[in-house]
Amino acid sequence: MAADSVAQLTDSLAKTGVVEVELSYKGQGRKLDDAKSVSDMVKEIQEFDDLQALRLEGNTVGVVAAKAIAKALETKSMFKRCYWSDMFTGRLRSEIPAALNSLGDAVMLAGARLTVLDLSDNAFGPDGVKGIERLLKSTACYTLQELRLNNCGMGIGGGKILAASLIQCHKKSSAEGAPLGLKVFVAGRNRLENDAATALAQAFQLMGSLEEVHMPQNGINHPGVTALAKAMQHNSALRILNLNDNTFTEKGAIAMAQALKHLRNIQVINFGDCLVRPAGAIAIAEAVSEGLPILRELNLSFGEITEDAAMAVARAVKGRDKLEKLDLNGNSLGEDGCKTLKDAMEAMKMGQLLGSLSDDEGEPEDDDDDVDDEDDEEEDDDVDEEEIEEEEEEEEEEEEEEESTGIKVSTPSSVSRPPDVSSFLSFPSPDKLLKLGAKRAMLIEQQVDVSDPTKTAEAFLKIASVYKEENNDVKNAVLDSIDALLKKAFSTPSFQGYNFVSSLLVLLGLLKSEDKVKPVLVVPGHLNALEHVVRQDYFPKENVAVLQAFLSRNNKALDSCGNARNSLQSTLQRVRCEG
Repeated sequence: MAADSVAQLTDSLAKTGVVEVELSYKGQGRKLDDAKSVSDMVKEIQEFDDLQALRLEGNTVGVVAAKAIAKALETKSMFKRCYWSDMFTGRLRSEIPAALNSLGDAVMLAGARLTVLDLSDNAFGPDGVKGIERLLKSTACYTLQELRLNNCGMGIGGGKILAASLIQCHKKSSAEGAPLGLKVFVAGRNRLENDAATALAQAFQLMGSLEEVHMPQNGINHPGVTALAKAMQHNSALRILNLNDNTFTEKGAIAMAQALKHLRNIQVINFGDCLVRPAGAIAIAEAVSEGLPILRELNLSFGEITEDAAMAVARAVKGRDKLEKLDLNGNSLGEDGCKTLKDAMEAMKMGQLLGSLSDDEGEPEDDDDDVDDEDDEEEDDDVDEEEIEEEEEEEEEEEEEEESTGIKVSTPSSVSRPPDVSSFLSFPSPDKLLKLGAKRAMLIEQQVDVSDPTKTAEAFLKIASVYKEENNDVKNAVLDSIDALLKKAFSTPSFQGYNFVSSLLVLLGLLKSEDKVKPVLVVPGHLNALEHVVRQDYFPKENVAVLQAFLSRNNKALDSCGNARNSLQSTLQRVRCEG
């Protein structure tokens, strides 16, 4: 009889929903514009004693409606969980901060202590982060355990605001003896890039309480990854680390491998599509073999990993009885390498744990590392065109401002502006180069640090960019300046000529860079000037063959410079034969 009573009570509680302590309007697709549209919702919130969670996902909430809901939340001191993802569809971005501020202020006024704040899939950008900045710094978030901001378009600016808010929250909560102990952080698809990732890393290191970090698809490369790796070392309870589809390269992967050695509680590692490369994979394998006793999943897919590195990973997971999945798909093992890996896993009785290898890209060719990925090229070219347009606009604005203010005020109108090498190298133009006068070559030579091959290559391309075949004055000014610069560089004992050529190829988009350097937008002047350089005595003839090899490949970066490219190739061939 007692058992029947318990069953009846359990059934009754389940039907009434009392055990949920939450109100859910999830996925109802309601368009909530004004107070009237949320009147029933407001009433239900007001009448729900001890409300702990409110689900608004899948509706669209306007400013006025948000204020009405917020008013109802002002008395809910037991409130803990905000499930507010995907609730601004169709709203102007300018509306979202006001709506978020209203809701956040209500939570603070109620004296609530949040544990979950989920605002994922709200494309609110940096302004949206400002809408929760006050809330994040308040006592309401001292107890926050889960912060989910996936796919919000925060960008670098929003990421930095978020990081500063978390740091401030930790500082203030620590002063009260109960430091912020965030456990779950989700911020995928936000274009955080290195700067925001580095800022967030400082917050992560300070908190040291994270158990899950999900930051896929954020355009982070090795400086940001290295900063995150350092921070992760201080989060010893970390169980899940998902940085899928960021660009580690060897440097980032090796730094992350060092961090993994401190994370004995890690269960899921997702470094898929992170370009960890063989050296990075081997470093990670070493970290796995030295520890990580409860590792369940390891994803190193699409990372340009070769057979030897993949086998190192396989050997590292041997005997891991907790392992459920190893993903090495989309790498560069080749048909024989895939078979070898499968056989090795079978021999260890772990064959069922190895994911599919159907997307393997085959064994790498000798020159694979030297050819840019076409998609990267297109993306970089687009960015460079935008940057050039922005620079031209800034230059025009700068010159207009100087003409209308600075120069007229400080000097007679008949006095020309003194030569400025920095201005030319920042925003090159034929006119600026000519205005540097007869001593331009010496001035440029003095300005550029020729001990640095990369800076020398950058300066060369900036000077060459203003080359004009039809204008002898400009043409001669360009070539004289380049000759002076490179003569000094190649005559400097410590100058590394090969590194100069490598940097030049990277900047021209002909060679892949581990540092993800963005190539310049190649113009005929770059190739015309280079054709002149390779004929000069100061240019090492052993580098001619290197240039010829890369220029002979099909590459979109040079498509707009067909004639100049053909002429340069002919000259390179002739110089090689003469040598």
